[in-house]
Amino acid sequence: MKAIKDYCRGLLEIRDRVMSVPLIQGGMGVGVSLGRLAGSIARKGGVGCISTADCGYLEEDFDTHPEEANLRALHREIQKAREISEDKGLIAINAMVATQQYDDAVKTAVDDGIDAVISGAGLPTTLPSLVPEGSALIAPIVSGGRAAGLILKVWETKYHRYPDFVVVEGPKAGGHLGFTSETLGDREKTPDILDLIKEVSEVIRPYEDKAGHAIPLYAAGGFWDREDIEEAMEAGADGVQMATRFIGTYECDATQGYKDVLIHGTSRDLSIIKSPVGMPGRALMTPLLQRVKKEGRVAPLHCSRCIKTCNIAKVPYCITNALIEAVKGNYEEGLFFSGANIDRLTKMCHVGEIIDELFSEMPFKIPALARH
Repeated sequence: MKAIKDYCRGLLEIRDRVMSVPLIQGGMGVGVSLGRLAGSIARKGGVGCISTADCGYLEEDFDTHPEEANLRALHREIQKAREISEDKGLIAINAMVATQQYDDAVKTAVDDGIDAVISGAGLPTTLPSLVPEGSALIAPIVSGGRAAGLILKVWETKYHRYPDFVVVEGPKAGGHLGFTSETLGDREKTPDILDLIKEVSEVIRPYEDKAGHAIPLYAAGGFWDREDIEEAMEAGADGVQMATRFIGTYECDATQGYKDVLIHGTSRDLSIIKSPVGMPGRALMTPLLQRVKKEGRVAPLHCSRCIKTCNIAKVPYCITNALIEAVKGNYEEGLFFSGANIDRLTKMCHVGEIIDELFSEMPFKIPALARH
């Protein structure tokens, strides 16, 4: 089986830290994936991912000094994840290009010794300038071959750098999506993740000789069980990124109220929404979003200066406040992002149970990695 033969391509290492399962835990913003979840994923040999998006929402001075609060919390969450990981796996951040603190968050994480920076919600064309070569692995999130080709060309031309890995995120992912609302609303136009894997793979493989190392491709959006992973790897992926499935874990950093909303939600409750970030997203149609749809706007009462393009006088609602209310478990006022597999999220379990189910009893021995 090709998936077994190429398994080692999907494993990453840096500074003697090595992942032992081809799994990245997707970043989930505003308190859903912080140090506890990321550290628990890494301890099982994967890449645990802390979202930098308003990660300081619980800090006492968040309302008055959100920038300082976020960077302070990011530092603490990275340290927490490192302690929980027991120096296994890798710790990464997910940094959204669309956020005001993009540069500062990336630099702070690098200074704190983060293992990898994964970046999306926009094209991370400047990422190499923020991460000195050798300090951390860098990876863009792309929605197809066109975006991958553009990023590779810019990184090569401006910085003489190449991705250490690439994440291709398909239309079944939760949160912000790199597709138009029209594409997502038309089944015939909506691309299949397996086709996107092949498309992006064809773009990045020719760059591997120039880079001097493999550029593993991780697929995201709609992956749930071992069969899904094997299909992705047969299509050319070297591993997968999963997020929604880890919401229903005891280690997830969100409140139990947040987890219960998602566990009891169904695909009938999901909708493609217009996010204040400027990208469509998949989320539960909560009372807040129903009001926005009916009234056109729920005026923000406060600005946390989160998104670069936000105009507080025109934005349909405050995404930061909505996500904070969600992570508290407030169904009425919250914004709950979810992947398309929400119907399969039915109970609580531990991170270790999921990873053991997905990757235990692999019929081969993981070879020593050569890349540094």
